[in-house]
Amino acid sequence: MLLKDIRDYQILFLGLFLVLGISTRDWTLRPELIGVAIATSLATQWILSLVTGKEQMANLRSALITSLGLSLLLRADSWITMAIAAAIAIASKFIFKIGDKHFFNPTNFGIISALILTPDAWVSPGQWGEEWWYGLLFAGTGGMILQRVGRWDTTAAFLGSYSLLEAIRNLWLGWTWDVYWHRLMSGSLLLFALFMITDPRSIPNSRIGRVVWAICIAGLTFILRNYFFISTAVFWALFALAPLTILLDVLWLAPRFSWQEGDRKEEEELLTPNSQLLTPN
Repeated sequence: MLLKDIRDYQILFLGLFLVLGISTRDWTLRPELIGVAIATSLATQWILSLVTGKEQMANLRSALITSLGLSLLLRADSWITMAIAAAIAIASKFIFKIGDKHFFNPTNFGIISALILTPDAWVSPGQWGEEWWYGLLFAGTGGMILQRVGRWDTTAAFLGSYSLLEAIRNLWLGWTWDVYWHRLMSGSLLLFALFMITDPRSIPNSRIGRVVWAICIAGLTFILRNYFFISTAVFWALFALAPLTILLDVLWLAPRFSWQEGDRKEEEELLTPNSQLLTPN
């Protein structure tokens, strides 16, 4: 049976990645920290929704997605650090917003906040290694999500721009192409491009805005990684350029994405006369 809400697929896939990473990559991730991230995210979402008078039940899915993202990417020595990251991540949706739209990716905001505010938080961008089948898995599952929310343009613009910049640098330095592929074949980079930078509720609304925004993030990621040698460059680039969404939404007006609208759009596609799924015999 197909899941109704697109976010249910995200929860399913992120949970799968978490189990897969722990079982195949031998991560030193303590189960209690995962529990802390989930419990804190859900509790913070519920409390702040009550305080602000917003409907909270539907948004608990988003809070769970945030907690799974933190569990996948953030490492900490204490449960207090994970709780701080989760609480700040959810709170950012209520604090940093224009109108009814938040412009920071909650998971990314929680990660950066933990790195800045706590002494025992870190991110391991190379935790997935470079096995090709991880890339296929991420591309397949991420592609399913992006097809439903219609945000392939953002991933394509980011990966295309970043790959081009790395190729130019590789040619300039006279390196062999195995070095180039080594820098691109990263599971964490694909997770970022497919599941974080494409969050439809915090990125620019218009297609041209999303493309410009993704290219800017790719450029800043390239600079931070190659000239400042920051291994977590993608996360810092997204954090720094998140407010650019406000300007791009003003320059190029477009309707804001809603999860319910995405579901209705898919239902309409399935019900069209040309659909092979529902065409009468």
